[in-house]
Amino acid sequence: MAINNWPQCFALVLKNEGGYVDNTADPGGATNLGCTKATWEAWVGHPVTKDDIKALTPNNVMPLYKAKYWDTIKGDDLPEGVDYAVFDYAINSGPSRAAKTLQSVLSITVDGQIGPATLRALETANPREVATAVCEARLAFLQSLPTYATFGRGWSSRVSEVERVAFNMVG
Repeated sequence: MAINNWPQCFALVLKNEGGYVDNTADPGGATNLGCTKATWEAWVGHPVTKDDIKALTPNNVMPLYKAKYWDTIKGDDLPEGVDYAVFDYAINSGPSRAAKTLQSVLSITVDGQIGPATLRALETANPREVATAVCEARLAFLQSLPTYATFGRGWSSRVSEVERVAFNMVG
């Protein structure tokens, strides 16, 4: 299983997410380092402005990403490569969807919660095949979204890069 892959995965996600954007076609609205205004408001427990979102730094969002995404998908317990593929997916589409996709790829009960059954199934699975299958399923999901025509080229490039890096992370 992954040994402290969190710092590397966090850095990779920040690279994928980039800086501040506020595209009117994006249902997430104002976003910085992948953190939407609504997500940040929920995390800090009060309304924030777009300027607050613009001012976010990696150190600001690190505890949020660790607690709400990495720990939720049990990143420390996933094989290297699989941890990154599932974490990046969780940041982009939510931890439950990422977990459900992982469980579907593993052909186990799909409940959106990574627990003992999911971790047991991973023990006998090929991590490269799992990471690749998660990325393929993720791309299929993104292609089904109505905003794919607008954002699909970037999403496809991101998923392809995540798949490549995840594949190479597998020891």
